Amino acid sequence: MADLGENKVAGVFGGIEFGNENGQNQEINNIENAGTIRNQDLPVKRGFWSKFKAFWLQEIDWNKEIKVELTPYQQKVEDEVNEFLHQEITWGKVHDFLFQEVSFGKKKEQA
Repeated sequence: MADLGENKVAGVFGGIEFGNENGQNQEINNIENAGTIRNQDLPVKRGFWSKFKAFWLQEIDWNKEIKVELTPYQQKVEDEVNEFLHQEITWGKVHDFLFQEVSFGKKKEQA
């Protein structure tokens, strides 16, 4: 196997050299951060999946009471659905529904 050893020449295989602008410390910092985006001021556009994950993975306090407020129309619809679902069903009502008279088309007048 080849002996890779150390990079003897700066700028080859990851050795990045910057000009000595503000002394040795600035040059070392630039080399450590080379190739990465470290600017925190970049604009971020949140996509669908990041919003989805943020919603579904949020922390929820299960001891907190949940209140749902409905508009008057929503409350009326909810009451009607609830009344329909909890109506009393008897055999007489089922029999009347199944054996009701059904007619198709227009009724002919008898003279």
